[in-house]
Amino acid sequence: MTYAHGGELVARSLAAQGVSTIYTLCGGHVAPIYDGCLNHNIAVLDFRHEQAAAHAADAHARLTRNVGVALVTAGPGVTDAVTGVANAYQARSPMILLGGAAPLKTKGMGALQEMPQTEMFRTFTKASFTIERTEDIPEQLAEAYRHALSGRPGPVFVELPFDVLFNAVDAPETMPARVAIAPIPPPVAAVQAMFDLLRAAERPLIIAGTQVYWDGAGQALRELTDQTAIPVFTNGAGRGVLPMDHPHCFKAARSKALRAADVVLLIGTPLDFRLKYGREDWNPAGKLIQIENDAAELNHNRQADVAAVADARLVLEALAEGLQGIRFQAWLAQVAEWERARNEKQQAWEQLDDAPVNHFRFAAEVERFVDENTIVIGDGGDIVSACAKVLTITRPGQWLDPGPLGCLGVGAPFAIAAQRLFPDRRVLILSGDGSFGLNGFEFDTAVRFGLPIVAIVGNDAGWGQIRGPQIQMVGAERAIATSLAPTRYDKVVEALGGYGELVEEPGGIGPALERAFAGGKPACVNVMLDPAGMSKTGASSPYIV
Repeated sequence: MTYAHGGELVARSLAAQGVSTIYTLCGGHVAPIYDGCLNHNIAVLDFRHEQAAAHAADAHARLTRNVGVALVTAGPGVTDAVTGVANAYQARSPMILLGGAAPLKTKGMGALQEMPQTEMFRTFTKASFTIERTEDIPEQLAEAYRHALSGRPGPVFVELPFDVLFNAVDAPETMPARVAIAPIPPPVAAVQAMFDLLRAAERPLIIAGTQVYWDGAGQALRELTDQTAIPVFTNGAGRGVLPMDHPHCFKAARSKALRAADVVLLIGTPLDFRLKYGREDWNPAGKLIQIENDAAELNHNRQADVAAVADARLVLEALAEGLQGIRFQAWLAQVAEWERARNEKQQAWEQLDDAPVNHFRFAAEVERFVDENTIVIGDGGDIVSACAKVLTITRPGQWLDPGPLGCLGVGAPFAIAAQRLFPDRRVLILSGDGSFGLNGFEFDTAVRFGLPIVAIVGNDAGWGQIRGPQIQMVGAERAIATSLAPTRYDKVVEALGGYGELVEEPGGIGPALERAFAGGKPACVNVMLDPAGMSKTGASSPYIV
């Protein structure tokens, strides 16, 4: 008979589910798990803040379309990770946060770092529970996986008390099988109703969101639009599922297209602020087909004419089969003309040689540098907004941003996870100067693990997305709490052991990026931007909660 302590069982259970890396910040409450990870070849990446560890697990989940795992100690370790878990919840990322806890035998007595952790997480996780018996660890961690991956993917919090991890029990002979979730086929009646609406349509539109990416439906989407010429707009993690250089994929003309569309096929993205809640900018007489993996999102903010919980790939394949011979070429040409006219106005700003650099010229220089081998991570306000309007994303998973929570500080943690998973690809962070300050110290983590991530910081010495509208509304003399110093973030990264370079002219951006990546170590290119750049273009607008 062999014995295993709780930490060994945690690691063995994770390995059985295919986990090869966990993201953490150390603490005594969870030390046995590290010992188990060494036994099962699970890499342990330790961060400088638990929020960053949680963000990295979120990125791991998105890039692998599987569960990412973070491990933090009790009390402040758990509370520090809250923001990362909340962001994963809003972004539909299936991560598991393992949190240490005070011993069960002293529960309620005031042990070190004791607090009601599971209760805190229940409102923004798919499940939050305590494992109270060491022998239950394998099955309950498998259950955490099932919760994270089923239906709408999302985070799970598992509390592991100190004595449960240190206790030794008979080692089980086998571990629970790896969790696999079967795709949900669309109801036949719903598919027929979709056929009826789309066959009668003149101006249909597809908005492909995060679920299209998670369901691996990119090829099915391409085949449907190639066959029918239905214009496509991508949203959230859906960016890249249809390459943005595909002639049927658009990004600038969405508002005009929504106002004219008579049928919108909305796949796996909520009708939230990004889509004006399905109201403003939408044709009030238009029909809505809504496909979701979350029944709670159906008919939310706008009543759908057809609503179904189903796998995105199966729906798109069914539509391609049922819409053979139908093509919307004239409507596609109209959307393409709106797109061309909108881009023409923007291109004037992209070509400016002024210094300090304009946000859109910054974005244009980055666009010239990014290729299919580059993973791009957006972490900021105005700078990410500008770049998203310019960059051509051509592969699924090539673009990562916080998601609908709008959480700043994801840049370095996301990049570390991405570089660890894909060592042969370039990983570029598009960072505002404000957002860099939240987790910029994780460049220390990147240096320690030899991960050559590169951040290009758009530095306008302020919280630009707030400050620009603030000045418009109340004037510069009353614009408070939104200014920053023109800090040399390149020097910060140099001090941590990386490479840094300051750029003040637009023509210097591309060469600086080349040098940063050629150096083979973590790097920061710090670009000084025009603080009024977004206001001048008219792209800056009052912050909307």
